[in-house]
Amino acid sequence: MTRRILPLAALALVACGSSDAPPVARATPTASASPSVEATATPAQRPPKRRTIARGLDVPWGIAFLRGGDALVAERDSGRVLRIPARGGKPRLVLRVPGVVAEQEAGLLGLAVRGRWVYAYLSTATDNRIVRWRLGTRRVRPVLTGLKRARFHNGGRIHFGPDGKLYAGVGDGTTPSLAQDPESLNGKILRMNPDGGGVRVWSLGHRNVQGFAWDRRGRMWASEFGQNAFDEVNLIRRGRNYGWPEVEGRGSEAGGFTNPKVVWTTAEASPSGVAVIGSNLYVAALRGEAVWRIPIRGTSLGKPRRMFHGRYGRIRTVAAAPDGTLWIATSNRDGRGSPRSGDDRIVAIRP
Repeated sequence: MTRRILPLAALALVACGSSDAPPVARATPTASASPSVEATATPAQRPPKRRTIARGLDVPWGIAFLRGGDALVAERDSGRVLRIPARGGKPRLVLRVPGVVAEQEAGLLGLAVRGRWVYAYLSTATDNRIVRWRLGTRRVRPVLTGLKRARFHNGGRIHFGPDGKLYAGVGDGTTPSLAQDPESLNGKILRMNPDGGGVRVWSLGHRNVQGFAWDRRGRMWASEFGQNAFDEVNLIRRGRNYGWPEVEGRGSEAGGFTNPKVVWTTAEASPSGVAVIGSNLYVAALRGEAVWRIPIRGTSLGKPRRMFHGRYGRIRTVAAAPDGTLWIATSNRDGRGSPRSGDDRIVAIRP
């Protein structure tokens, strides 16, 4: 069912008007540049330092863990949800989600799990939407519909927060002005009840959020794709405006915008998935072909360190597994990478 868009004023959010193609403020990158509900990373025993969980996947995008440690994995282009054993092994088909239309960055994207309910963010022929179904059944029900879809900038990451609410990163659908539009849910991070009721704009001024996670203090950290200059990691706070399309990277906060905590050039990052394990934030880098590990220091972040640079190619998703490992999903078959033997794959590493 399509949810009514709530006036932004009623949400006590700061809004700024923008044109379709405003000038973008540029900034200079700096060198300093509790886990999500789906996976509480508290290791019970020390697994091998690195192991391959699955091979031959079709652009794995969303990862959500079940009780017991098995994972559900969404394949962007095929529209399939697979179940992969906790220790790795042959994936088993759970469901081919109906209505998925894959095109460029659109398709079957994020996954989340709450009890027996599985949630998916997907692109159809006409919109982006969130749906859910009970594990073991095939009846798919809409949760939120009517989000603008495009070939690019669909966002797509969903997680349940520490408050039990469902959060979604929604891209601007290649229409930058929507990120500042109080009548649009695009270019926002949304918060809603598990059934899709009570949709609220949690933050605005986003270009294309494809990753977010909470640290053990309940602080929300989100990655942000820049346009041509700077990518970001932001500390997300309710009602804050993160500037797009008026600002890319750091700029003046005098206009009511909130600056990122870390910026990179787009060649270094193009950040997608985000995970938290212990006191470190992990950010998947597509164009940068790496995982960035960033120490969390209260409401600030330490110096980013690059891991596995060039080892696996494009990295789309990182996820904190229940056994304390970090699952890394490659995205070399997404039309922009160079597939290697066995791609796409999921690798588990012990931080």
